[in-house]
Amino acid sequence: MKKWWMFLLVGCLFVFPALAHAQLDELAERLLGGKEQGIRSEDLKIHQIELSPDPVREGQRLAFQVIISNSSRFSGKVTIAIKDRDQIISEVTNAVLRPGENQVAFPETGYRFSGSDHCFTVEANIGRTRRLIDAERQFCAKRSGSAWTMSDKGVGAVSLHVEGLDMYPDPVSPGQEIRFTVRLRNDGRPIRGHIQIQDRDQIVAKVENANIPNGLTEYQFPRTQYTFQRFDACFTVLVNSERTLYPIDARNKYCASPMGWTLKPAMREHRGERRR
Repeated sequence: MKKWWMFLLVGCLFVFPALAHAQLDELAERLLGGKEQGIRSEDLKIHQIELSPDPVREGQRLAFQVIISNSSRFSGKVTIAIKDRDQIISEVTNAVLRPGENQVAFPETGYRFSGSDHCFTVEANIGRTRRLIDAERQFCAKRSGSAWTMSDKGVGAVSLHVEGLDMYPDPVSPGQEIRFTVRLRNDGRPIRGHIQIQDRDQIVAKVENANIPNGLTEYQFPRTQYTFQRFDACFTVLVNSERTLYPIDARNKYCASPMGWTLKPAMREHRGERRR
């Protein structure tokens, strides 16, 4: 069938020499499926670019996801790249774009943020021609501290504080099981995550998949066989949400010394320990 159309096109070149070569090329490409079934770069619009995880911390690997609208009535396969200026960060070959909205997931990349804000563009390779999609629009990741986000609900919207950390029994004798309780205040958006208590790099206790609503919430941790070994044990609380580890601000340091292993300030002072 394609051979028959090819002979017809060659015949047209001799019979109608006044036809523009560009028009014939376009007709041939559409008939033979060589121009991505009629998709043009001007038919494509970027609705959203997302990061995963978001926010992304320094050194984390990340992946992009793009929502592209195809206003044509054709479907086709297109090579799509995400770029930071002239640098290709991630690329998907033969991405199928159908009429309407399309969600394109890009492979994970080791791209590293540096400096302040980063703005990305999306490039489509159609008919062996590379063109930017929505070149007039900017899709930027904003920096806050040591993280970057492309969402208004990302960095800065999660604000966690430890209002209190208690253990039972208190004081603790060597060999006793311990149960911790944490009072956690969330001044930002509600999230879910794993709450963990650490002594330096050692996880002492954990509550998994906890709901952390806005406001003050108390969490009781499972009993643990944690053994005090160092001269001074100081605990920190962290939340692991959406593959991002959030250290949590605390009003006080929660440390226990070998003199009775207690977290109660009054008992530490009574034993002569200087408050930290």
